[in-house]
Amino acid sequence: MAPKGKVGTKGKKQIFEENKDTLKFYLRIILGANAIYGIVNLVIFYSAATFWTWTAFVFSMLIYGASYRSMSSMAKPTFADDGSLADGGIDLNMEQGMAEHLKDVILLTAIVQVLSCLSPYMWYFWLLAPGRALYLLWVNILGPWLTTDSSAANPEPNEKKQRRQERRQMKRF
Repeated sequence: MAPKGKVGTKGKKQIFEENKDTLKFYLRIILGANAIYGIVNLVIFYSAATFWTWTAFVFSMLIYGASYRSMSSMAKPTFADDGSLADGGIDLNMEQGMAEHLKDVILLTAIVQVLSCLSPYMWYFWLLAPGRALYLLWVNILGPWLTTDSSAANPEPNEKKQRRQERRQMKRF
């Protein structure tokens, strides 16, 4: 059963604390996935590591770096001259926000990176990210834009209205 009444809003301090915890949590996920991948593929099976193993590692590091940096810049707080919190930054735990998509990218990359210790073909699961991006692009932007009914936006006046408008124009001149 859904709660009744107005949904509570978060204060600046609460957003600031939750953003710190969220960033710490995702940093731990990044470091854990990289540690597992590095130990398994680059230490234990070093002799079997190929160019593609290192390329995948660098690719995942770039994805992690871009996503984490974007999240941390979104959550950057601003402080007043006296040191008090002026703004807690954008709420990273907000539903349907850009931070949610960045968190999904970090989680997908971590899962694929750890699973790729079993088989390098697991990297193909990372194609889910551009697939989801195309889906969101279609559902939110392209689909509504292409399927809008142009006649609804510009309805043709019926004959009676058209004659009335013509008479009004004739009276003006």
